[in-house]
Amino acid sequence: MSEQTDTPKEDIYYDQRSVALRTTQSICFVKEHDKATMLLLLLKDYKEKQVVIVVKSKKKADALSELLSSKEFNATAVHGNHRETQQQEAAGKFNDGSLHIIITTDMILKTLGLENIKLVLSYDLPDTPQEYYNRLAYMKEQGESIALISPEDEYNLNEIEYNMKKEIEEKTVEGFVATATPTYTNKTKKDRTKKPRHRKNKTKKEQE
Repeated sequence: MSEQTDTPKEDIYYDQRSVALRTTQSICFVKEHDKATMLLLLLKDYKEKQVVIVVKSKKKADALSELLSSKEFNATAVHGNHRETQQQEAAGKFNDGSLHIIITTDMILKTLGLENIKLVLSYDLPDTPQEYYNRLAYMKEQGESIALISPEDEYNLNEIEYNMKKEIEEKTVEGFVATATPTYTNKTKKDRTKKPRHRKNKTKKEQE
């Protein structure tokens, strides 16, 4: 009787947490006002690839679309202010490769049916680990994820890493130089992402 030498096969799970753990992930620490600069540097290696950039607001999606288009990236914003036909037209162009970058929100992303995504770039982290898993699941373990982490994002990052029981690898962006935090006017204060769980850390002046 021959000795059994076969190694038992490891079970493969397809719940979203398991898919997330099998997806290549990295994070970049950056102040909020420097995110756009870092984004442009990161995208140099993805100029002809299918990229989804996820943000928290329609206004931010439009601003990034304008910025990327001005730098000759093939990009467009897709959000709730666009008709469903416009959203699906953009999704079709992305899927056939004639559009390379879509900037959108979690709510709209789940309706687009995007294919062959090579990079999901979380310009803003979602508030829950589940939404983070959802973003990664759209790549079907074929692409990679990069998240830009500002000080305001660190609480959500801790929640995601705790839930995955994994520390996400930090990525260094070649050529990036951080700049001093600008003095915010009343107008720019309104543009900042505000999360209730962080308000207790803000000064009285920031809350006015």
